[in-house]
Amino acid sequence: MKQIALLGATGSIGLQTLDVLRAHKEEFSLHAMAFGRNTKEAVPLIQEFNPAIVVVQDEDTKQKLEREIDHSTILSGSGGLIEASVADSVDVVVNAVMGSIGLPATLKAIEAKKSIAIANKETLVTAGHLVMEAAHKHGVELLPVDSEHSAIYQALNGENAKDIYKLIITASGGSFRDKKREELAGVTVKDALNHPNWSMGAKITIDSASMMNKGLEVIEAHWLFNVPYDKIHVILHRESVIHSMVEFVDRSVMAQLGTPDMKVPIQYALTYPDRLDLPMTKQLDLEEIATLHFEKMDMERFPCLRMAYEAGRTGGSMTTVLNAANEEAVRLFLNNDISFLEIEQLIEQELTNHQVIHTPDLSTILSIDKTTRERVRSHLK
Repeated sequence: MKQIALLGATGSIGLQTLDVLRAHKEEFSLHAMAFGRNTKEAVPLIQEFNPAIVVVQDEDTKQKLEREIDHSTILSGSGGLIEASVADSVDVVVNAVMGSIGLPATLKAIEAKKSIAIANKETLVTAGHLVMEAAHKHGVELLPVDSEHSAIYQALNGENAKDIYKLIITASGGSFRDKKREELAGVTVKDALNHPNWSMGAKITIDSASMMNKGLEVIEAHWLFNVPYDKIHVILHRESVIHSMVEFVDRSVMAQLGTPDMKVPIQYALTYPDRLDLPMTKQLDLEEIATLHFEKMDMERFPCLRMAYEAGRTGGSMTTVLNAANEEAVRLFLNNDISFLEIEQLIEQELTNHQVIHTPDLSTILSIDKTTRERVRSHLK
C-alpha cells in the first residue's frame, strides 16, 4: 500500500486526489495532508482519512484545529510542509498547493528520494533549474499531474527523448476564447470563472481565461522534458479531448485522449507505472463527439502566453517574476480590486522593470518572489 502526503488537500486537485484514494482504499493510504485555513472543509476530511500528520498555514489555524482534532499531529507553515513531505512512511508526495509555497517542501522531498506527483506549476516555473538538478542528483522522477504534461509523459513512455521533434500542448481557450480583445474590458470575475470544459479552482480558471495557465505549462514542459521553447507549440483545441501530443523526428504524432477529468492524470501519477480502473470517470465516446477542432494561437490576443514564452527564453529569475506577478494580479482581480485586463498590464510592468539574475539560488528566488508580490500589491495604493 502506498502512503500519500497530499499538499493542498482542500483545493480542486487535492479534493479530486482524495476521490481517487476513496476509490482504491486497498492501494493507498493518506499519511499526511496539508491545507491553508479552511478548517470547515478540512475537518471532515481529517476525520474520514485519519492522517497521522496534518499541516495548516499558520499558528492561529493550528490552535483552532487542535480544539477539534486530537488524533493527528498538527503542524504549521513551510516547516510543517517539509516535515510532512519527508516523513519516513511517505512513498508519494502530491504537490497540489497553489503558488510557490510548495517549492521548499518539494526540494526536501526530492532529497529524501520520495516520488513526486507534481500538480503545482509554480514549483517548476519559479525554480525549474533547482528542482530538475535535485531530481537528477537524487534519481527522483517527477510524475506530472497536469493533464497536458501527463499526456506528453504517456506519449513518451517507451520512446527515446532524442527522437522528439516538438511537443504540442493543447489549450481549451478558457472562458473568453470567443471574445475579441475589445470585449474584455468589462468582464467580471463571475464571467472569468465560467470555464467551458473543466472544473478547476478559481486561480487556475482565471489563468486559463488569460492563457497564462498555458504559458506556465510551456515553461513546465521545458523543464520536465528538457525540450527547447522553440520546439514547444500551443494549439487551441476546444473539446479538450486530446490533452497533448508529441511529434517525433519521423513525423509520427502520438496523442493521449480522454474525457476532461483531472482524476485520470492524478491516478496515473499515483499508480505509475501501473494503471487501475477508474469507474467514476466517463469513458471517451468518439462517435458521440464526432468532430475535433484545432486553431492557431494568437499571441496578440493572448499576451500572457507571449510573455510566458519570452520569460522562459530569458530564463533565470524572469520566470520567478512572471509567476509571482501573475499570482498577485489574479488575487487582486478575484477580490474585484483590478480589471481583468489589468492582470496582464501588471505582469508586463514587472517583467519590463526586472533585472534578470541568470542562476539564482533558492534564497534569491524566494526574495525576488516576495518583493515582486509586494510591488504588485502596492498598485492599489
